[in-house]
Amino acid sequence: MNIQEANEQIEKTVKIYIATDRYGGSRIPIQRLRPVFLLGAPGIGKTAIMEQIAEELGLALVSYSMTHHTRQSALGLPYISHKNYGGTEFDVSEYTMSEIIASVYEMMEKSGKKEGILFLDEINCVSETLAPSMLQFLQFKTFGKHRVPDGWVIATAGNPPQFNRSVREFDVVTLDRLKVLEVEADYDTWRKYAVNKGIHGSILTYLDIKKSDFYVIENTVDGKSYVTARGWEDLSEIIYMYEENEFAVDETLISQYLRNKRIAREFAAYYDLYQKYKQDYRVQQILAGKMDADIRDRAKKAGFDEHLSLIGLLLDAIQADIRENVEREDALRKLLLTLRELKKAFSEVEQWDQNTVLNILRANWESLQTMLEREDIANSISADEKKEYQMVIETLQQDAKAIHMVGATRPGDAFALIKERFDREVGEMKAARTEISGKLSNLFHFVEKMFGTGNEMLVLVTDLTVNYNSAAFLSRCSCKEYEKYNKKFQIYERQQEIADALEKLQI
Repeated sequence: MNIQEANEQIEKTVKIYIATDRYGGSRIPIQRLRPVFLLGAPGIGKTAIMEQIAEELGLALVSYSMTHHTRQSALGLPYISHKNYGGTEFDVSEYTMSEIIASVYEMMEKSGKKEGILFLDEINCVSETLAPSMLQFLQFKTFGKHRVPDGWVIATAGNPPQFNRSVREFDVVTLDRLKVLEVEADYDTWRKYAVNKGIHGSILTYLDIKKSDFYVIENTVDGKSYVTARGWEDLSEIIYMYEENEFAVDETLISQYLRNKRIAREFAAYYDLYQKYKQDYRVQQILAGKMDADIRDRAKKAGFDEHLSLIGLLLDAIQADIRENVEREDALRKLLLTLRELKKAFSEVEQWDQNTVLNILRANWESLQTMLEREDIANSISADEKKEYQMVIETLQQDAKAIHMVGATRPGDAFALIKERFDREVGEMKAARTEISGKLSNLFHFVEKMFGTGNEMLVLVTDLTVNYNSAAFLSRCSCKEYEKYNKKFQIYERQQEIADALEKLQI
């Protein structure tokens, strides 16, 4: 199965495993709660699945790599306990709590979350001394005498033996206590993830042209040669940072992430070409609706590979604007809920001075900060959600400074100042949304005029559809050109379901 199918299977499993009966007990006997075992080649996104599911379900996540654990660290250390049985004293060997189990309880204390996922990576690389204890753990969820707390689901992962010399092949007895999911690398599935993740456009358009270069593991005369999904994603992050600092992105850098000489060389050449296209086509002019004759001539004469690169450049530019606008609107929606609470708090206080106003504001942002820290500790918050919290906290702090500067002491004056700042930000966000909507229309007109309604238009509509931010934007701000071609291509029937699911609060 591909990584998306595995994601769906695991999410269903987690929901079922944490379900409880009317008395709070598990609906499924503990020995039947088979831990998930993700088996697949390195770098295809096994760990990312667990992070994504924890974020989506709001669960805590504790991750461990089993490669470094000994029997002592996993099971606990022995100590002598004094017991009295039938009036006779005995010295009995007991064990301290397992480091792994202890970390789950520690997570529960720090995050306040009682449910979560315990993810054990490289489970089939455990040390020889620990291997005999794994059977008990997989069936009864215990290390030594200590059991994984109720409400926690165990998920594991590992590589097949051909990719890792440390792998110990599980026997049937062990495998029969696992829920085995064999995962394979699949570019089309990864691409949907990559579009949402903001993977650099040069990588996406290169792989659209050369899908076979997405995942390669070979034995050569020079040793192992490999390119993985993890390598492409890490390379994307470093390219963005290099571009921001105006450092050269060359084959020397690329070969540190793509450990295949041919692919590193060819992608380096393509990246240079991609940058040249960015300069030659003057992307911002196209989005502004200004097409010079030389741009039109070149686009019409170019081959399909160049067309794909140009679509990627245009999408890169407009998706950056869309993402910023959607993030700002989501933060304003969150801020609106906080402002309603502030208004109520202001109305309930009888004795007022400036310190009262500031203390209420401070209490609100400190509460949000605590919530953010707990979610962050639990590994159950996405980068976008984290940014929302940070934006709201920063706005409340700026409001406090503004109130202090003008010396507002009455609740009505203080709230009027807060609302004025909020309304101004909403107005700026809506103005930016209108501008982006115009750019989208210009983009569709350009693609239609230059390339017609063929594969180039299909790529454009598909990427706008599968990207969360552009899907959210288009659900809030209609674009007749997009609706026309989305209906024509019928990208997938669930598009309307996605749009309906996106909350439509009116600010």
